[in-house]
Amino acid sequence: MARSYVIEGPSGARPNIAYEAELNPEQLAAVTSEPGPSLVIAGAGSGKTRTLTYRVAWLLEKGVLPRNILLLTFTNKAAREMVERVSHLMPGAAQGIWGGTFHSIGNRILRRHPERIGFQQGFSIMDREDQEDLMASVMARAGFTSKEKRFPKADVLGDLFSLSINTGEPISKIVTDRYRYFFPLIPDIEKMHVLYEGRKRETNSMDFDDLLSKTLQLFELCPDVAEVYQKQFQHVLVDEYQDTNRIQAELVDSIARVHRNVMVVGDDAQSIYSWRGANFENILAFPKRYDGANVFRITTNYRSVPEILNVANAAIAGNTKQFPKELTAIRKSGPARPGLVSLATNNQQAAFVAQRILELHEEGADLHEIAILYRAHYHSMEIQLELTRRGIPYEITSGLRFFEQAHIKDMAAFLKFVANPRDEMSFKRIVRLLPGVGAKGAETLWDQTRSALGEPANFAKLHEACKPPSKSAKHWTQLVHTLEEIAPEGKPLGPATMIESVLEAVYDEYMQGKFSNYESRREDLLTVINYARQFESTEDFLSQLALLSGIETSSELGPMADETEKITLSSIHQAKGLEWKFVFLIWMTEGMFPSSRSLENPDSLEEERRLFYVAVTRSRDELYLTWPEMRLGSGWGDAFQRPSRFLQEIPEALLEEWNVSESTAPRDEPF
Repeated sequence: MARSYVIEGPSGARPNIAYEAELNPEQLAAVTSEPGPSLVIAGAGSGKTRTLTYRVAWLLEKGVLPRNILLLTFTNKAAREMVERVSHLMPGAAQGIWGGTFHSIGNRILRRHPERIGFQQGFSIMDREDQEDLMASVMARAGFTSKEKRFPKADVLGDLFSLSINTGEPISKIVTDRYRYFFPLIPDIEKMHVLYEGRKRETNSMDFDDLLSKTLQLFELCPDVAEVYQKQFQHVLVDEYQDTNRIQAELVDSIARVHRNVMVVGDDAQSIYSWRGANFENILAFPKRYDGANVFRITTNYRSVPEILNVANAAIAGNTKQFPKELTAIRKSGPARPGLVSLATNNQQAAFVAQRILELHEEGADLHEIAILYRAHYHSMEIQLELTRRGIPYEITSGLRFFEQAHIKDMAAFLKFVANPRDEMSFKRIVRLLPGVGAKGAETLWDQTRSALGEPANFAKLHEACKPPSKSAKHWTQLVHTLEEIAPEGKPLGPATMIESVLEAVYDEYMQGKFSNYESRREDLLTVINYARQFESTEDFLSQLALLSGIETSSELGPMADETEKITLSSIHQAKGLEWKFVFLIWMTEGMFPSSRSLENPDSLEEERRLFYVAVTRSRDELYLTWPEMRLGSGWGDAFQRPSRFLQEIPEALLEEWNVSESTAPRDEPF
């Protein structure tokens, strides 16, 4: 019979942490809970990180060795900060904890056993650029190109394959649900995936998804390897569990199978990433998967004033799938209830937000304490225009400035070229959109075009004068027809009409193959079309774009504004985990928020409501919910807007309604 022997932890006095004094009762209950499976539902601003940190310290105090603790997070920064906090609480005691992202822990395990799943020691980890290069090579070898239909670009395939791997859904379903325009190509895409997997093994390379999927595969195929880690990790702690995907949840289940000491911390009300593979059911079903699991609720909020939390509680109440909870404030009441601001138009909405920001700044608010949040990036266009006009500096966390995005600049190139047929750079940007045309091909086509066009420009001449590569011949013909259509006899049509024509004739198909977020980019261009309707002259429209892209922002704030001080513009998805004193949540209308695509699916609508909850809980002191009654230039004309159903679900007594009117006095414009 084998003799049992236990190695004790390092000797020496350790500080006795006064848990009762440093934690509130809800946090204390979770931190000091008995071993076993535990789900900690930590509401927004409730000290989730603090709870997880003190739980690790508690385990160490109880004699658990650092190497027997696995701490899984979604960023290396989060893991590093937690371990550093534990080290501060218990100097020297945290050394040896396995802490990091799911991907980094997967890499650490795979490095020890690559041969068991068909790889060699020293395998490479491809970044996104490496991954796209390898896919492009596979496509070229296999001949996955077509003169009749664009095959998805490597980055689109990367996103598509990633969704399939992380959700467990077959490629055919991913295409059918999210990339319908590639439906005829499903057999080729499936074959492409098989070839790509083979090339990764040939080159002894893994992509980031492999660090998860191959680790799970290792455990499933090699029970002896899995047993090593199942015995080692006596306690598994997981941060932001609501954001885990299928593979991540299964990895946690596999590692925790022996000891079952797994504590997951998260907030079901902040699960907002299904579009990138996160599975809301993981946190919802945790008590079913772990029979006898303890469920702790941490609801004391340290961030927001009570008036904002009242709105947050009402905002999420309509969801049927949730762990019910009520956030309670530790702070005293603020000076006012959150504002409900209906505006006449989308332009007035932008003017209100900009003016109110200036007023807050005059009252002493720092610009970096102010944020404008929105459901989709294109919702920010009028806001960016108005902030630029008024010289209010801003930074964008949801992407590039609106008019600096690639698809906006591509579309502008069409207009710039027909308005000025000598514009070599715009012409080259356009033709490089064609398959098979690179820098050298664009130069050749430009030389042929320049000598053929004449004055006034006759785009019909390009059919015979230019000789594009055979791969792009069909697309070149369509491009020339489009140039003829938007500038008959060399005379450009109105800017909105031209953008519509280019989008329909050539650019929509290009975006489908080029961009994984095709639908949101299409929405951007539809917004530009609406904006362009107010211009009769293409020159005026292009001049305005140039001014808005290059103008210095220093007018209305004057010497009061620090050059490094800027307000934040962000999508709500990008804002999760952040907070500001003052938050403007714009475009609270049906079809915009909740998005039109979510209205027919109950689960999608509930995620939209969670997204609204996340937005509301970003604010500490003041919250403004704004919506325009009229969307100018929408589709074929102006469109009436209905307030978001989310606004109507909030009791009137919790909001302060603002009645906004416009002064008849003229306002000086910076330009």
